[in-house]
Amino acid sequence: MAESTRVIVGVSGSRRDAAVLQRAAAEAARRGAELVPVIAWTPVGGEPAYRAHPCPSLAAAWHQAARNRLDKAFSEAFGGYPANLRVSPVVIRGAAGPALLEIADRPEDLLVVGAGRRGPLQRLLFARVARYCLTRAHCTVLTVPADARPTTRRPRGGHPELAMAA
Repeated sequence: MAESTRVIVGVSGSRRDAAVLQRAAAEAARRGAELVPVIAWTPVGGEPAYRAHPCPSLAAAWHQAARNRLDKAFSEAFGGYPANLRVSPVVIRGAAGPALLEIADRPEDLLVVGAGRRGPLQRLLFARVARYCLTRAHCTVLTVPADARPTTRRPRGGHPELAMAA
């Protein structure tokens, strides 16, 4: 049985998520694919600190906070989850790059990620998720430039999730 095509999209909770989500939704609609938004989270203080002092209620709260950021990203990009697409949100514990590649594990998948920050200081301070994915993925990776702007115009059908920035 053939596996269905998926568009996996990394969500970070940043203000750039709207442009990345809109591009991923447009790709999913164009391909007739399932849209799989992924947000990764790690315990405050990191995994070693959590393993030394585990607290399941805190882990559950961090998981829920990540899910809330994912829902907020869709709300800001589309006003909610797009009704015209199959959307299967994933909240996963772990570093963003490895978590995305754990989900985007099929050659026919398309992985959509933001290209990240451009300044030299930002590149030093923040994880390079796009670079990690580009160098290790076994599927096609589409990067959305850091300066991409989400669209506010609506296409003829009135579906903002299908509108693309010009």
